[in-house]
Amino acid sequence: MNGGNAVKKAVNPHQQHKRSWKLEFKRNKALYFFILPAIIEVIIFNYMPMYGVQIAFRNFKPIQGIWGSKWVGMKWFLRFFNSPQFETVVLNTITLSLQLLIFSFPISLLFALLINQYKSKRFRSVVQTVSYAPHFISTVVMCGMITLFLSPSQGLYGSICQAIGVKPINPMGEASLYRPIYIISDIWQQMGWESIIFVAALSSIDPGLYDAATVDGANRFQRILHIEIPSLVSTATLILIMRIGGIMSMGFEKSYLLQNDLNSRVSEIIATYVYKVGLTGTPQYSYSAAIGLFNSVINLCLLVTFNSLSRRFGETSLW
Repeated sequence: MNGGNAVKKAVNPHQQHKRSWKLEFKRNKALYFFILPAIIEVIIFNYMPMYGVQIAFRNFKPIQGIWGSKWVGMKWFLRFFNSPQFETVVLNTITLSLQLLIFSFPISLLFALLINQYKSKRFRSVVQTVSYAPHFISTVVMCGMITLFLSPSQGLYGSICQAIGVKPINPMGEASLYRPIYIISDIWQQMGWESIIFVAALSSIDPGLYDAATVDGANRFQRILHIEIPSLVSTATLILIMRIGGIMSMGFEKSYLLQNDLNSRVSEIIATYVYKVGLTGTPQYSYSAAIGLFNSVINLCLLVTFNSLSRRFGETSLW
């Protein structure tokens, strides 16, 4: 009898957990079905395509299929590592990503802090709407605008130079100006949109903290320094981790559309190089897949590393 009771006691925790899970599912059944389409979409479009990753390790030929193509191991990776373009595209990608991160991330944070200083809801809504609007401009249209504005013969830049008697140069043909043009235009287009999360975090601050700081004689700068910035640390850390995790994944469209023969030595990044070797001329599917996989692995390593460092030193992490 005692042995039977011990078995029942040992089984009970598992049964209790199972019953609680079923009860939880019944209570929130509508919510689980509500997120089911999103889960299915992630499985179909994010996990199922991973089946094709093996193309990077095969001499893939469409007529033979994935499994019919010859397995070549690390051949394409070694080819990329030993190619003359390896150092150029990797260095260009990292340099442009880091510069964009260094300049755009703080500006979005500062913009959110500035918006939060205005108490007029109408003024804030107007500023936010105006700053968000460029985000919805198509990348193709944005690059067309940049090219047109900076045209030395027909653009606004050329007209101003001619009006003041200065001979205009071609900014899009100067390799040294490619990155500043890319970064400044990206900040203008994304600054308002990227500040949304920061503005939302600031709006959740307890008003009592501001009242207490005012009573203690704190000025506006001190309230920003001791109340608002500490409240944004965790949010900013999470966003920074995600930005670092995608540091090797620069946008293909904008880089490709702003690229030309005169600035290609600094504008050629991994994304544009993969497109050229994979889809233009004679398609090299396996070679381009290997480069893309290398890029994804580096991003994953950066994400895991910085997330671990953040959890160890700041107690804030994605997982």
